[in-house]
Amino acid sequence: MKTNTFKDLIVWQKSRDLAVLIYKITDNFPKEEMYGLTSQMRRAVISISSNIAESYHRFHEKEKKQFLAIAFGSGSELESQIEIAKILFPKNEYARAEELLLETMKMLNVILH
Repeated sequence: MKTNTFKDLIVWQKSRDLAVLIYKITDNFPKEEMYGLTSQMRRAVISISSNIAESYHRFHEKEKKQFLAIAFGSGSELESQIEIAKILFPKNEYARAEELLLETMKMLNVILH
């Protein structure tokens, strides 16, 4: 199937949904975390979808893979941050975020290899 824009990519759609969810989850974090874990998680999740989008508009395969690898690395950061958040703020619901992250990471892994 030919895609016309990065927005047609299922991996990007999942990363977008994950970003929206992480913003909602971190809205429930204490305000003193605004420049700590909240900021880190939000930057990591935005990096995933942004780098997928940027990879779409690169012409050379090596460049595409570089941006997808950065997205994958940001996903790993987010995975670690979710684990920490689960300990610090256990009242939040993380299951859907973990599911979306896993699906996104699996897709990126397939594309990269």
